[in-house]
Amino acid sequence: MRPLSSSDLLHIWERGTGRKLIERALIIIDGVFPQAPGDLLVKLDVGQRDLCLLHLRALTFGSRLNGLAECPACHQFLELDFDLYDMPISTSPLPDLETLIMLKTETSFQVNGYDVTFRLPNSADLASLGTGMEITSKRQQLLEACIISVKDGDTILQANELPADILDDIAEYMGRAAPLADLTLSAICPSCNHTWEIMFDIVSFFWGEIHAWSSRLVREVNSLAMAYGWREADILAMSAWRRQQYLQLIGA
Repeated sequence: MRPLSSSDLLHIWERGTGRKLIERALIIIDGVFPQAPGDLLVKLDVGQRDLCLLHLRALTFGSRLNGLAECPACHQFLELDFDLYDMPISTSPLPDLETLIMLKTETSFQVNGYDVTFRLPNSADLASLGTGMEITSKRQQLLEACIISVKDGDTILQANELPADILDDIAEYMGRAAPLADLTLSAICPSCNHTWEIMFDIVSFFWGEIHAWSSRLVREVNSLAMAYGWREADILAMSAWRRQQYLQLIGA
C-alpha cells in the first residue's frame, strides 16, 4: 500500500462526488489496489475495508486526526485530537493485495449446541439495506445474509428459525471477530464532565478530508495555470511545498 498522490486524490474526488458513502469507500481503496480482481474489494468485510482506509489515511495525511464533537448533555463543542495508531489499527498488519486475496472469509464456532458457520458483513451487504429500515430489521437482514449454515446435531436450520438469544450470541461473536468495524472513542465534556462514546466512521471522515483537500488543490492549480500557463499534470507533480512557494509569489 502506498500514499495517495495529488492526482490520485483528485481522481477519487471526481469519481466519488455524488456517490453513496459505501461506494466512496470502495473508490478510495480502488485507487490503491487497481489490480484487484473482480469484486474482491466489494467482498472485503467491513473491518478489513476500514483497516485499509485507516492505514491509507495515515500514509496520506498522517496518523493524527482532529475534529469536533458536540456534548449530548450540554451541547458544547469540544475538540478531538487523537492518533490512529492508538486504535486497534496498531496491532493489525498493513494489508497488501496478496493478503487481501488470501483472506479467510468463513468462520465456524459452537454456541449452546449449535454449529454455526458465518462470514462478516461486507460493503455489498450494507448497500442492500433499505434506507428506511428499522435497526432491528437491518440487524436481522445482515445476520440472515452472513450466516452460512447452522446445524443442531444433524438438523440444518435457517437463520430465521433460530431463537433470539442464539442470534444475539452470533451477533456478539461476529462483533468480536471484527473490532475495526465498530470503532468508538471515549469523550469527556470539559464543561459538564459528561462522558459518552463517539462512533468513529473512517469513511465519512476520510472522504470529508479528501473533499476539502481536493477543493483547495483545484483552486491552487487554477491560480498557477493562469499565472504561468503550466499544465495541470506538471502542477500536480510538484510537492505541496513548491506549489506554496509559487502561490506566494503571485499573491494567491
